[in-house]
Amino acid sequence: MISDCLDVVGVRHNTMHHRIRPLDPVARLAGRAATVELRIVDRPPPDPADHYKGEIAAVEALQPGDVMVVSTCDGSYWGELLATACHAKGAHGLIADAWTRDTRALTRMRFPTFVAGIDPQDSLGRTDVTARGVPIRCGDVTVEPGDLVIADNDGVAVIPAALGERVVGLAEDKVRSEGEMRAELAAGMPLGEAFRSHGIL
Repeated sequence: MISDCLDVVGVRHNTMHHRIRPLDPVARLAGRAATVELRIVDRPPPDPADHYKGEIAAVEALQPGDVMVVSTCDGSYWGELLATACHAKGAHGLIADAWTRDTRALTRMRFPTFVAGIDPQDSLGRTDVTARGVPIRCGDVTVEPGDLVIADNDGVAVIPAALGERVVGLAEDKVRSEGEMRAELAAGMPLGEAFRSHGIL
C-alpha cells in the first residue's frame, strides 16, 4: 500500500530489503526515524564506564512515537532490556539491519522488532554505536532522521519527511478505494470492470 503511493510520487526504491523481517508476523509499526549508526568492533572499550555507552545514549534520546532505525551491520545489537527501556519511553519499535537476541521475550512483550537476523551473542565488544541522528543506510535504503517509517509483515517502507503528509493522504484514499472495490468484487463485479472504475489492483 505505502510502496504503491511512493511509486505515485516518484520514489520507487524506498522499501527495505526483504532480509529485514519482524520477529512476530503480526507486528506493525509507524513512526519517525531515530537513526543510529552501528559498526563492528573487536573488543570492548577499556574503561567499563564506556561499556554500552552509545546504545544507552541512543535509547535515552528517544522521544514518544520514535522508531529506532539502525544501520547495516553484520553483528549483534538488540535485546530485551533495550526494548523494555524503549517501550517505557514511548518508542514505537525497532528496525535494524543487524541482529537481535531474546526473541521470545521481545515477542511476548509485543515490542515491534524488525531485524536482519538472530544471534545469542552480546553486543559488547562486537558492535558499537558511532553516531545517532545522522543519515544511514538500512536494508539498502537511505534513512534520514525524521523520515516516516511504516512496517508490517509485508516489509518496511520509508517515506521521506518532506513527502509524509502527501503519501499518507494518498494511502488513505487508496484504502477507501480498495474497500469499495473489494465489496464490488465480492458481489460479483468482473475484475476488469472494477479496475476500470477504480484504477487500482
